[in-house]
Amino acid sequence: MKTWMRTLLILLGCCGTFCSASFAHHGGAIYDTKNPVTLKGTVTDFEWSNPHVQIYFDVKDDKGAVVHWACETLSPGKLARGSGWTKDSLKAGDQITITLSPAKAGTAVGGLRKIVLSDGRVLVPQELAPEDQ
Repeated sequence: MKTWMRTLLILLGCCGTFCSASFAHHGGAIYDTKNPVTLKGTVTDFEWSNPHVQIYFDVKDDKGAVVHWACETLSPGKLARGSGWTKDSLKAGDQITITLSPAKAGTAVGGLRKIVLSDGRVLVPQELAPEDQ
């Protein structure tokens, strides 16, 4: 009986350790979700890869200097199934208006809320609540 109980406790401990590590990755605490920003820029790269699709784009600041931004969104599978995105949804050179939750640290990084393409099409990750769009 003691061996069975000890084995169970070890398994539960291991499960807790591995599960907590996987949940830690999916936090959005680094982003200021209460104060979204909207920027106009040019896509420089669109990385359709796991764990999160990455959008890189350039924005001119108030002084005309180019600021290189990075924006993460959902996984490719979630974007394809829920929102109809494909690996060709964006390409380098596309002009975009992007709304994102900026990093609390003030760096040029954010979490995607919405993209409006130059032709008026809107790309939104479907997992966002309507008030987040």
